[in-house]
Amino acid sequence: MAPVGPEVLERMFAAAIEAALPGHCLPPHLPPPPKGRTIVIGAGKAAAAMAAAVERHWPESSRLEGLVVTRYGHGVGPLARIEVVEAAHPVPDDAGRRAASRMLAMVAGLTADDLVLCLMSGGASALLALPAPGIDLAAKQAVNRALLRSGAGIHDMNCVRKHLSAIKGGRLAAAAAPAEIVTLLISDVPGDDPSVIGSGPTVPDATTSAEASAILRRYAIEPPPAVAAWLADPASETPKPGHPAFDLARTVMIATPFRSLEAAAAIAREAGVTPLILGDAIEGEACEVARVMAGLARSCAERGHPASPPCILLSGGETTVTVRGKGRGGRNAEFLLALAVALDGNPRIYAVAGDTDGIDGTEDNAGARLDPDTLTRARAAGIDPVAALIDNDGYGVFSRLDDLIVTGPTRTNVNDFRAILIR
Repeated sequence: MAPVGPEVLERMFAAAIEAALPGHCLPPHLPPPPKGRTIVIGAGKAAAAMAAAVERHWPESSRLEGLVVTRYGHGVGPLARIEVVEAAHPVPDDAGRRAASRMLAMVAGLTADDLVLCLMSGGASALLALPAPGIDLAAKQAVNRALLRSGAGIHDMNCVRKHLSAIKGGRLAAAAAPAEIVTLLISDVPGDDPSVIGSGPTVPDATTSAEASAILRRYAIEPPPAVAAWLADPASETPKPGHPAFDLARTVMIATPFRSLEAAAAIAREAGVTPLILGDAIEGEACEVARVMAGLARSCAERGHPASPPCILLSGGETTVTVRGKGRGGRNAEFLLALAVALDGNPRIYAVAGDTDGIDGTEDNAGARLDPDTLTRARAAGIDPVAALIDNDGYGVFSRLDDLIVTGPTRTNVNDFRAILIR
C-alpha cells in the first residue's frame, strides 16, 4: 500500500461535519405529534437546517408552526411552516433580541396537550439575546465582547449569559409550562452538558448569580452598573433542578463531537492509518493545547508512543484565545500556527484544524492546513511566524500561504476538529 497522503485529513474533516448534519441525525429523534399544537422554536448555527429537517418529516396533517433564529448567512431559504430569521453572532444584535422576545410570546398560554419542540445548536447563546429586566442590549453586548476577548471558557461564558437573560437558563421552559417540551440538541460544548448548549433555555440551571459575578471578577471585567445591580438581585436566579417547569421536559442529544470524531476515525482506518482519539472535550488556550499536541506528535514519530506511525491524532473541544494582538485570528488558525512553531518543520507531521460550523471565530474560513514546509514557505514570503503568533494573526499567515480551508457555513456545529498525521 502506498503511504497515505495528507489529503486524508481533509476527508476526515468532511466526514466529521457530515455526521452532524441535521438532515441525517435529526429525523430519527422526532417525537410523535401531540393532541394539540406543535410550536417549534430554536436557535443556533444549525437551527435553520434543523427546522428544515423537521418540516420534511413532520406529518402534513399535524399542525406545526414556529420560529428559529440562526446566524447571518446560515439560513436555508424560506420554509413553509417555520419562520427562519437571522441575527448576529458572536456579539448579539437587535434582530436576535426581537426573535427571542417573539419566541417567549409564542409559548405563552400553552396547555398540557401542546408540544414545544426546541431545536438548539452551537451559537444559540448569542443569537437568543433577550436581556433581563433593567439591562439594555448595549450592556449585554459590552459584557459579551469582554468575555470573548478574555479567554474565558464556554462554561464560564454561558454561566454569565444565563444570568443576564430573560429566556436562557431554563426560563423558556418556565414560560412554556405546562406544555410538553422536547429539546433536540447538537452539542458544541465539552462534556455535552445540555445546560451549557445555547445556555440551556429549556433545561435546569445549577449555576448561580454569585458564580456569574465571580466569573466577571476573575477575568477583570467591570460590568455596566445595570448588570452588577441585576446580578445582586435575587430575581436574577435561574430555575433550578426540581423546578416543576421541567416535569414534562426531556432532552435528546442528536449529534456530538465524539460521534463526529468516530466518523473521522473510520475514514482513517479505511486509509490504513491508525486513529487515536485523544478526547472530544479539550479546552485551554489554543497555543498551550498546540504545544501539548506537538509533543505527542513528536513522541509518535520518534518513539511510536502513544501510537505507531502511520497514525492520526484526533481531538475536539473548544480552545480559547486571549486576544492581545491586532491580527486576524480564529482559534483553529491560532492552534495551527502555534503547532507549526512548536514542530519546527518536522518532516513527518501534517495537520488540519477547523471549526465544524465552517467559521473559525469571525473569519470566512473553517480552518487551515499545516505541512512540514509551512514555516519555510512563510519565511520565504517575508512572514515572521513567531511575531504573527504574538499578534494573533494565524488567519493572516495561512491566507498568505493559500492554506486556508474554506467550506462556507455548514449549518451544523460540533465544535473544533483537529487531526494530526504522523507518517
